[in-house]
Amino acid sequence: MALGSPALVSRLLAGFVAATLVVAATSVPARADDPVFRIEFSDGKMTPQRLDVPANTRFKLELVNSGTTPAEFESVELRKEKVIAPGVTTSMVIKNLDPGEYHFFDDFHLDTPPALLVAK
Repeated sequence: MALGSPALVSRLLAGFVAATLVVAATSVPARADDPVFRIEFSDGKMTPQRLDVPANTRFKLELVNSGTTPAEFESVELRKEKVIAPGVTTSMVIKNLDPGEYHFFDDFHLDTPPALLVAK
């Protein structure tokens, strides 16, 4: 799909609107004492591929897009998504996650494998 094509622009806009609605409905302000975990997106690459976080504890995910294309943190299992423009750092708070494994992926780079968030 060519950059700037109507299909890509439509997809980016739909993703942005959906992410805005989900984040607006589920946004929780971070506290200074929330543990912070960083996930970096770079043109389809997510680092780390596995992130261990504490279960049943409130924490903050810092989402960094160091690439030159938009990224979208998305997890069906967590019911979270957030669009991240190139060069932007943003965050989301996760509250009291049950122990388990939660896949997440970059919805703008579906050709890359999903990553895993493990709550224990």
